[in-house]
Amino acid sequence: MMTIRGRQEKHSRPFSAFISYQSLPLMEPKLEREPAANSRYNSVNGFEDYDINRWFEDVAENAACVQTLTLRRIIQQNFGSEYLNKWLGDIEIQDLDPDALESLYTSLVPLACHSDLEPYIQRIADGDSSPILTQQPITTLSLSSGTTEGRQKYVPFTRHSSQTTLQIFRLAAAHRSRIYPIREGGRILEFIYSSKQFQTKGGLTTGTATTHYYASEEFKIKQKKTKSFTCSPKEIISGGDYKQSTYCHLLLGLVYSDQVEFITSTFAYSIVQAFISFEELWKDISKDIKKGTLSSRITIESMRKAVLDILSPNPPLASIIEEKCTELEKSNWFSVIPTLWPNAKYVYSIMTGSMQPYLKKLRHYSGELPLVSADYGSTESWVGVNVDPSDPPENVTFAVVPTFSYFEFIPLYRQNQDYTSIIDDFIEDDPVPLSQVKAGQEYEVVLTTYTGLYRYRLGDVVEVAGFYKGTPKLNFICRRKLILTVNIDKNTEKDLQLVVERGSKLLNQTRAELVDFTSHADVVSQPGHYIIYWEIKGEVEEQVLCECCREMDASFVDHGYVVSRRMNTIGPLELCIVESGTFRKILDYFLENGAALSQFKTPRCTSNQALLRILKVCTIKRFHATAYV
Repeated sequence: MMTIRGRQEKHSRPFSAFISYQSLPLMEPKLEREPAANSRYNSVNGFEDYDINRWFEDVAENAACVQTLTLRRIIQQNFGSEYLNKWLGDIEIQDLDPDALESLYTSLVPLACHSDLEPYIQRIADGDSSPILTQQPITTLSLSSGTTEGRQKYVPFTRHSSQTTLQIFRLAAAHRSRIYPIREGGRILEFIYSSKQFQTKGGLTTGTATTHYYASEEFKIKQKKTKSFTCSPKEIISGGDYKQSTYCHLLLGLVYSDQVEFITSTFAYSIVQAFISFEELWKDISKDIKKGTLSSRITIESMRKAVLDILSPNPPLASIIEEKCTELEKSNWFSVIPTLWPNAKYVYSIMTGSMQPYLKKLRHYSGELPLVSADYGSTESWVGVNVDPSDPPENVTFAVVPTFSYFEFIPLYRQNQDYTSIIDDFIEDDPVPLSQVKAGQEYEVVLTTYTGLYRYRLGDVVEVAGFYKGTPKLNFICRRKLILTVNIDKNTEKDLQLVVERGSKLLNQTRAELVDFTSHADVVSQPGHYIIYWEIKGEVEEQVLCECCREMDASFVDHGYVVSRRMNTIGPLELCIVESGTFRKILDYFLENGAALSQFKTPRCTSNQALLRILKVCTIKRFHATAYV
């Protein structure tokens, strides 16, 4: 297909060349010829296991046409649903070609955010089985983590959701194996956790998207397709107590240590937390391996039985672990992962956005082992795959998979210094389809999904870094939602991360390290000001912390903030040092209120009163910036 400046010329090939995409049960094109008897194509559980790389090359090359067909298929599947009927009425869509339907859809159906669709989703949760958002009844709802906006949201979940998860895992594994080949039949040390599923008022099964996926048939198929098997049985994954599950993950990971090919979790945070726990637990774990017993800290009977069915006394392995851990303690656990898992090829997890602050600690634990950033998605939909797994997490981009959803992109432009907005520091243009995005431009992602979300604003800001064939490669920038503002100042999550990174560099003068952080815009005190909360491991002189505070205040470059600080309409930044374990208490709070560890992200800014109470009680030192004195 011809390309013009990285964008596809949609009509350079006839529509009939792509018509085969319309009838695909897994959104993958059927083979155009029968595979030879000795080919690498085979059938597992009824699924054709053909070369997924070849499939992705095809859909990426033809992304524009695949997108119009994806939209047509979504509309055909859900046409007549209440929401679509409201905007499209009784238009004869079968008489429209895909391009005309795409134009009509984007001109008639408005952009929407979750609050626009929430009344419809709530009716589904309450048991209304009429075709509200989709033609097929929705029987399962996912819960977002709730850590970004302070509350969990219902999102429709269907078999399609599990199938695309399986598909992107297979696709990502295929790209990783090109650079980091793994042994067939090897093990994965996966720090994965299910939360409890429950029923809504209307009887729909509800839980996190990861919980639904780990309980699905696709999770079992994934292990067969990627030829790698998790160390932990389902009783550990679904145990419901993350501390007990983490202990058992670590224990069985060491039992299978020679077989482990890579270490993974949904978020980098979970891996870091697991190894922070390991520093305290390793002696008990070694004792269990030596004697073939299980610590009394594991009280969930199904979990105990599952682990004891695997364990048997192994004094030689225990002696090796004891010897290595004794040495690792002396080096503050530097390179613990490759030391204890000598055959591991890499560490794999989501490492972008709010996970970036954990990279320093993760690199400390990983030593020379490569860090590979996992793929880009959300509770609402998967978006893109990491096709360059050797790139460091800071530079990772994601090639959009054009069959997963119909994607639009709202161009965003940075405001000039004289322009003020109560929303954020972007000016919007009209949405454009995937085929019209430009390299170097920032956009907000908009989704139309098979699960009933129509022109849904995801709230993610991305930059088009380039193209893979005909599909854009996205660099995740930040969440669109503004997080810190007192009056005319506007600072995003990314701005805060850069400021904290600069301030915490001063800790390098000491043996201390920043464990975690969050922030709050205090608008009750006058003048209002920013409060940044740090949890630190190690001892730091107060003079150094004063300088950290001053450095952070001076590092905010937003024009509204700088002017307001100079005029004292925003007060000095306040740095609060909280006691050890504070962010574990915040994690516990979210888990007690229905979040899952596999989806947890520390809120980088909070107005949640329960969290603010925890932070206030745990604050042991306060410092006020002198940058503008």
